Amino acid sequence: MGAYILRRLLLIIPTMIGIMVINFALTQFVPGGPIEQIAARLQGEGDVFRNIAGGGAEAGGGASMDDYSGARGLPPEFIAQLEKEFGFDKPPLQRFLTMMGNYLTFDFGNSWFRSISVMELVKEKMPVSITLGLWTTLLAYLVSIPLGIRKAVRDGTPFDTWTSGVIIMGYAIPAFLFAVLLMVLFAGGSYWKIFPLRGLVSDNFYALSTWGQIKDYLWHITLPVLAMSISGFATLTLLTKNSFLDEINKQYVMTARAKGLTERRVLYGHVFRNAMLIVIAGFPALFLGVFFGSSILIETIFSLDGLGRLGFEAAVQRDYPVIFATLYVFGLIGLLTGILSDLMYVFVDPRIDFEKRAG
Repeated sequence: MGAYILRRLLLIIPTMIGIMVINFALTQFVPGGPIEQIAARLQGEGDVFRNIAGGGAEAGGGASMDDYSGARGLPPEFIAQLEKEFGFDKPPLQRFLTMMGNYLTFDFGNSWFRSISVMELVKEKMPVSITLGLWTTLLAYLVSIPLGIRKAVRDGTPFDTWTSGVIIMGYAIPAFLFAVLLMVLFAGGSYWKIFPLRGLVSDNFYALSTWGQIKDYLWHITLPVLAMSISGFATLTLLTKNSFLDEINKQYVMTARAKGLTERRVLYGHVFRNAMLIVIAGFPALFLGVFFGSSILIETIFSLDGLGRLGFEAAVQRDYPVIFATLYVFGLIGLLTGILSDLMYVFVDPRIDFEKRAG
């Protein structure tokens, strides 16, 4: 197993290089880069100044529009200085190699549009995303796996039918729409004001006792976690059900029953270990999808300042240090999570030997 893990760790290097090369190359052709963003802002300010100056001139006083450099566009020298500060005066290959060299030591530099280092920025936003990702994944597994097992055992019964209808309905509801519904019902929208509308904790969080802080934290995350979990239940529940149904119909289960084992012993002593393999395989995709992707709208709706909003704002502003740093870190975490998934395979079923399969 050690040789297999080593091979997987070494495979991370070319994979990460490929990810970064593709995304770096794409940004070279995307219009509206950081230089254009700054130029547009300055020219927009120039338009406002010209309107004010023009109004003042018509009133008989004030500066002329020609007194402001924005009326004639930004000077080429200023644009060249910006390109030098952002490093765009160097060839793309040199910029990419410099960036990757820094990333090997986890030196991500500073945000171009915020006076803070990228690492500090990510650390500042990380607690929100960790909260949403972990609690949503935990809730999905705690509910979906027992429900999927029960649906498999009672396949074709009324219980299986109506729970399938509820699950499919939940899957069809977009997370952001369900979030708005929760806000309207339980956050003071039109009915009850039970849960807070924004933030991860209250303003007086650090003045509370330990138990008070726990309650305040859980009170704030209830609605966002429920909103993000609604669509995850369907896939995981049906996956669990189908996996258990496939195993229940196999010969070894019939043999175990013929030996006189109880149904509970057959289900959890024999079927569970084999059926859970495919469920475990889906863990990295579910966790990473929640952690890095689907939280953008939820964070916006509930005013949570996490990595989802950070990535979106960085993409809009063309803040390349933040974009590439988060892409690098997220990609690395995703690949390591894939290795962790394989280790969980072996933990659940020691008969699996990845080294023999690789050989």
